[in-house]
Formats: sequence, C-alpha cells, structure tokens
Amino acid sequence: MIRVAAALAAALCLAVLLAGCGSDRRQVKLIYAGSLIVPFDKLAAGFEKEHPGVDVLTESHGSIQVLRHVTELGDRMDFVATADEQLIPPLMYDRRDPATGRPWASWYCTFATNRMVLAVSPKSPLADQLTSKTWYRRLIDPDVRFGLADPRFDAAGYRALMVLQLAERQYRDPYLFEDMVMGRFTTPITVERSGGVDVIEVPEILETTPGSNIVLRGASIQLVALLESGDLDCAFEYESVARQHGLEYVRLPAAIDLGEEKDRENYRTVEVKLDSRRFASVRPVFRGDLIRYAFTIPENAPDPGLARAFAAFLLGPEAQRIFAADHQPTLTPPELDDPGAAPEEVRRACAQTR
Repeated sequence: MIRVAAALAAALCLAVLLAGCGSDRRQVKLIYAGSLIVPFDKLAAGFEKEHPGVDVLTESHGSIQVLRHVTELGDRMDFVATADEQLIPPLMYDRRDPATGRPWASWYCTFATNRMVLAVSPKSPLADQLTSKTWYRRLIDPDVRFGLADPRFDAAGYRALMVLQLAERQYRDPYLFEDMVMGRFTTPITVERSGGVDVIEVPEILETTPGSNIVLRGASIQLVALLESGDLDCAFEYESVARQHGLEYVRLPAAIDLGEEKDRENYRTVEVKLDSRRFASVRPVFRGDLIRYAFTIPENAPDPGLARAFAAFLLGPEAQRIFAADHQPTLTPPELDDPGAAPEEVRRACAQTR
C-alpha cells in the first residue's frame, strides 16, 4: 500500500509539473504573405529549436489581408511580413489603434525580393505552347485557363495586372491588356492614361463571367494546387513559389517582371487603383515598382520581446541559408525605412549582414 501511495503521489507530482511547464510556454504569433509559407515553416522550426519553451504560431494570407487582420479584424500578432513594402505605411502608419490612439507601426525592414513569372502546369496539354515568345498571345485565347490572385487582397494579383499592362509596350500591342481581360469579368477592369502613367482601375465587385478562362483566387499560393492538378494551364506567380513547388515557368522580360533595378523607372509607369470601399484601411493606389518584401512588429504585439528576437533570427545566417535553399532572394543588406524607430535588435541584425 505504501508503495502504491508513493507511486500515485509521484504520478500526481509529475502531472502537476507537466501542467506547470505547459502553462509557462511562450508563444510568438507570425502572420505573413502566402508566398513565404515554405521558408517560414522552416524558420519557425529553427526558431523553436533555438528557443526551447517557445511555440511559433503561423498564419498566411494575401499581403493586403495580412495587414487587415491586424488593423481591421482585431488579430493581435507579434510579427507581420508582407510581399510589398509600400503597403505598410498606408495600412499601419496612417491609421491608429483605437485602443491606444497610436499608429499600428512606425518602421519597417525590407528584407527580400522576387520577380513575377508565368507558372505552367505540368499536366496542361497546352504547356508546349506557353513559351517566352508566345505566352502573351496565347493568354488572349479562351482555351487557355490562367490563374490570377485577387488584386483586392493580394499584391501578386495587382502585380500580375501591372505585368500585363507593361507587356503592351514591351510587345508593341496597344490592345493587349484589353484583349486579355475584356469580357472576362462581370464589371470590367479598365485602363486610363494619366500624366504618363497607365492607371488600371479594379472595380469594387470583381467576379469572373460564366465561361471565363480566368480563375480568380484570394491569394496566389491558392493557385498552386490548381496548377499541380491540371485545373489551370498557367498562373502568374512569384518565381520563388514556382521553384519551391517544382513548376515549370516562363521567364518574363526584365522590363515587365518587376525584378530588375535597371527597369525600375519603367515599372513606375503603371499603377493599380482599387475601387475598394470595403477596406477602410487601404489607400487603394499602388504604383509599379521592384518587388520588395518587408516586415514590422505591430505596436500591440502580445510579446514584443519574442517578436524582436524572431526578427533578428530572420535576418541572421541560419535564416539566410533557409531562404537560399528555398529560392527566395534576400536583400543584402536589408533596409530600414526609419532606423531611429526600429528596435535595437533589428538595427544590429541589419548591420551584421553588411
């Protein structure tokens, strides 16, 4: 009986100890662009390995949705990463947390780049017809099913529209954009020339027409499964995503793929304007530019100390190896828009990558 009682007491102590350990674990909550899912899964595992007792919770969406989750939907996140740096100031600097009266963020760090490509399904019977010399003509044809991320939610979506408009000048076809989208949406996407800039206007309600060959999804990453299954012939994706999933892709000319510094001024001759009244926090005009990913730490982060530690880890050598292995180009050195506002840990990590 004594031995049984002792064993029960030991078991009870162990249960209490384990329960106590569970309650002591800390969490860091990350929300980021869908195109970062593959490397961020590995970053989360690497950070947990370096920080025993920490659980990394992850969530991904289109880049506009990522920021809306923090500023409009009330989700408290420790770390936010978007595929377009230009989204952070209007969505986080220019609006204030009603609970504190302060801006949602006051700095960001640009840490990665990319380029747009046309990913091609390995199961598409038209794969051989989608080449660097023919892709822009084939997308006009109704027999080619191509995927597009919704530009109201995802930076890859409005960037794909920029690529199509830039292609008009690249291929000297003034009706190319119109031919690609005309009749494909219940309310048309239109283009107007203003001050030397082609302004693409996306309607508030964006729905494809019955029988349209365009397939619209909320985030570009959602198109990957449709490419892999053969339900799409092609889709506009980031090059890193296409390579991560082993997809064939058409490399677009540097003048239109949003990935070359020397062509930056050309990219700026196109912009996308969203008629997006549903998104109170979005300044709905996005100018063409280099693809540049950025992160910040919201002012209401639940655990800002862990958030700063993760940010430093992301800029460190182990993370750089992960990004390189997953074909995600990084910016060296990373850039802070306001070094004085950024945490010391982030400033130090940026300096160490030079």
